[in-house]
Amino acid sequence: MVTGLAFLATAVAALFAESALVRWTLRRTPHLSAWAVALALFALASGLLALGTSNGWDRGTFRVFYLFGAVLNVPWLALGSVALLLGPDVARRVRWFLVFFSGLAAGVLLSAPMDAVRGTAIPVGKDVFEAGPRALAAVGSGVGATAILVGAVWSAVRFARDRQSADRARMAGASTLVALGTLVLSAGGLVQGIVGNDEAFTLTLALGIAVIYAGFLVAEGRRAEYT
Repeated sequence: MVTGLAFLATAVAALFAESALVRWTLRRTPHLSAWAVALALFALASGLLALGTSNGWDRGTFRVFYLFGAVLNVPWLALGSVALLLGPDVARRVRWFLVFFSGLAAGVLLSAPMDAVRGTAIPVGKDVFEAGPRALAAVGSGVGATAILVGAVWSAVRFARDRQSADRARMAGASTLVALGTLVLSAGGLVQGIVGNDEAFTLTLALGIAVIYAGFLVAEGRRAEYT
């Protein structure tokens, strides 16, 4: 079940990333490029999760899984929300900082000492890494999730003030779905960290990415004819 759900999350994320990339090549809008990166990272992390839970984990597989899934995925997803709600100029400045953070995180994760991992059970970061990688995961996921949630609330308030705007209604719906999907993903990580329930963790991955994909479809609703 765990491996099957991981493959399902990989397939949904890959479909999402491909759709975002195709639309970005047509319109060059920054929220699409950010979402394409975020979902490519998610697809790679989910693929490594499927590999680890089927063939067994090793240090290299878990390092990259943790980097893409626990540290970088949510910040790049948040950049998409920033670009969607605040425009390309703000997104461009945030992107440069995020590129720096991504490089820093990659250097730390790929060189940090870690305990051995083996077997097919999903390892927990606190059990194998020291403080550095776990701090990066907390900062990246925490700040990213906060930005997504704040963006959803702000978008909802704007829509409440102007209910006649179809564009604001669409943005409010999309932001809410992306925030809800992020909360589902965060809940799965919390469950995994506390009780180590692999089934619940992979189920939240598949469900969370599906909800985020729904938010993407809502955001792009009127432009579907371009894909």
